[in-house]
Amino acid sequence: MSNSTKPYLIRSIYDWCIDNDFTPYISVKIYSGLDIPMQYVKNDEIVFNIGIKAAHDLIINNHNIRFMARFNSIPRQLEIPIHAVKGIFAKEVNQGLTFPVDDKEDGDQSALSNEDGSILSKSLTCHEKNLSKPNLRVIK
Repeated sequence: MSNSTKPYLIRSIYDWCIDNDFTPYISVKIYSGLDIPMQYVKNDEIVFNIGIKAAHDLIINNHNIRFMARFNSIPRQLEIPIHAVKGIFAKEVNQGLTFPVDDKEDGDQSALSNEDGSILSKSLTCHEKNLSKPNLRVIK
């Protein structure tokens, strides 16, 4: 059995954001054990800035994303399982990837796929921004 592509895609989009001076954000499905203030939760999810200045000691491995976050100046060490990540995107250009969220906590077998099983990637729409016109850029 091969590893899921999800952590590799998350790291790729993260690197693309950093290389282009964009701010990487991840959308995370709320799950039991996530130690965060509930006022930051909206529609059963939370969005984290995982940029270099915001997320200290960031580690993205094949099983989870770990970093130190601050809520009202109170630091918290977060460990987010890969299966809870709904997407990663660049705030400035509103581009990234979304993933199907697997409710199972015993490993992430999901890939970016649609109903017929074919690979699917799509832009993540940031709820804070409403872009009326698509924006294409050549990335070298």
